[in-house]
Amino acid sequence: MHYISTRGAAPPLSFEDALLTGLAPDGGLYVPATWPEFDEGEVREFRQCLSYREVACRVMAPFVGESVSADALETLVADAYRDFGHGAVAPLVQIDHRLWLMELFHGPTLAFKDIALQLVGRLFDSVLARRGRRVTIIGATSGDTGSAAIEACRDRDAIDIFILHPKGRTSEVQRRQMTTVLSPNVHNIAIEGTFDDCQDLVKAMFGDAAFRERLQLSAVNSINWARILAQIVYYVSTAVALGSPDRPVQFAVPTGNFGNVYASYAARRIGLPLEPSVIGSNHNDILPRALATGVLAAAPVTPTLSPSMDIQISSNFERYLFELFDRDAAAVTELMRRFRADGRAELPPAAHERAVWQFHATAVGDDDTLEAMRWVYRHAGIVVDPHTGVGVCGADRTRFHTRKDCAIVVAACAHPAKFPDAVERAIGVRPALPPRLADLYDRPERCTTLPAALAPVQAFVADHARIARGGGA
Repeated sequence: MHYISTRGAAPPLSFEDALLTGLAPDGGLYVPATWPEFDEGEVREFRQCLSYREVACRVMAPFVGESVSADALETLVADAYRDFGHGAVAPLVQIDHRLWLMELFHGPTLAFKDIALQLVGRLFDSVLARRGRRVTIIGATSGDTGSAAIEACRDRDAIDIFILHPKGRTSEVQRRQMTTVLSPNVHNIAIEGTFDDCQDLVKAMFGDAAFRERLQLSAVNSINWARILAQIVYYVSTAVALGSPDRPVQFAVPTGNFGNVYASYAARRIGLPLEPSVIGSNHNDILPRALATGVLAAAPVTPTLSPSMDIQISSNFERYLFELFDRDAAAVTELMRRFRADGRAELPPAAHERAVWQFHATAVGDDDTLEAMRWVYRHAGIVVDPHTGVGVCGADRTRFHTRKDCAIVVAACAHPAKFPDAVERAIGVRPALPPRLADLYDRPERCTTLPAALAPVQAFVADHARIARGGGA
């Protein structure tokens, strides 16, 4: 299996090299050169898997190819999910006769990002140890990716990790889960700006070829294909548990950066016969607007009750555009150039029509988010976070598009205790943190605040990365 860039000017890489490289040197994102496919009989065979770990190994094997042996993959997967708070890793909870929650928050930082990053961190360790290399990981977060990445990479000898978050635009729990990790290889940077500013700074550092080479930059956010790969697994595991391919299944996914819902699309590409996924956005609704109008148009970022989705530039949408454009890298490059230059770009009519058939999308305001959280609590006695509330509202609005025998699954992406203020506002109950995080508010914090400008951020990274100080290559 080889990986190619969505912009076509970078050489194909093995899975192992794509893992370490993260963002392609031409500015594109890596995708499989060809999609492996499971036929209907093979999809049914997934029902015979005895655990989530077994499904993960079978789904990921054709994507990793010869880079990771079957035995090594099995060991890495088992280790990644050993300490999750639920043995099923991504358990299903039923709300009514056709609506389910897929709980993705049982990892160490209480968010869906753990499912991918606990594995990705171990993959990095394995590859770097074998190659005798060190890397500097740079990432941007709107809230959950940062803490999950830090937890996966803390105290690892071959990795320094720098995470940029928008100052004052995450929940307190999200911030503290990052800034209270005092490991010497962990560096938190609060950027005086938005998540999109953080993401632009990361891309600019990757775009500086000399800086990238000197610090051996790599990425663990969703620009890294390994993140997407690990997320495909829970769509397969959940769908077959609910009867796929013999019963229709649809996923409703709260998303801002498009990575999580793109993984559901990838699950369809490998043979899972899913109904069109529902994209749930908050007020920052670039994705619903793009599907409604055929125009990708950025707007100012607005703070909401679901801050992890306060994004107006959805980086993973480029991977989907690559498929919509029949893998025409030149067309993707030109569209992204126009979007970056003008803040807007029109999809070709044929591509727009295909996208409308493949996804439903809706924008959910804060009031409707709170009402959805109340409905789940009243109806099923289950407390959900505001991002899950967006997903529930999106699922409800699009039910009429689906067959009556279709199971609808909302991706419950975060533990409600990560957003206690919003939960208390919705249902009058303040959720408690799990015992392992009970002292979070008492832990000391360490963080550096910097302006949304490349020079000071780049200087900070260069001053603190061990590889730049002669810490090995």
